[in-house]
Amino acid sequence: MEIRKTIALVAHDNRKKELAEWADWNRDALHNHNIICTGTTGKMIEETLAKNAGKKQQYNITRLKSGPLGGDQQLGALIVENKIDMMVFFWDPMQQQPHDVDVKALLRITVLYNIPTACNRSTADFLVSSGLFNMSYTPKPMDVNDYLNRKIDTD
Repeated sequence: MEIRKTIALVAHDNRKKELAEWADWNRDALHNHNIICTGTTGKMIEETLAKNAGKKQQYNITRLKSGPLGGDQQLGALIVENKIDMMVFFWDPMQQQPHDVDVKALLRITVLYNIPTACNRSTADFLVSSGLFNMSYTPKPMDVNDYLNRKIDTD
């Protein structure tokens, strides 16, 4: 049985070209899966894969809003709804982003929901080459019962 995962691909402006090159390098592995991207990154990924993959491979790519326009938050909501299996987010550690709080919230959600997340090319390569990449896998979310059952002083 072929497992079809939903993979989020996101990149800041200075890292978009690198993510597109990574996706092109891994086009054979990615074509069996659903890809969800934030806006501009998605356009770049679509163009790169269409140009280099040929007619035999079709890709299922969904584009959300651009990150600063709410795409990061849309992606976070999809993670909370268990609709994302892994994320590759090439973020730029050398430049402050106008939506840094959204980026931090998105990365927080991936940790909270135990979503495999790669923030650089080598980690992304490890995820794609893992034996779990094409297998069914259900991550165990963080136990938040202590938080949910905490006592709140109302006085």
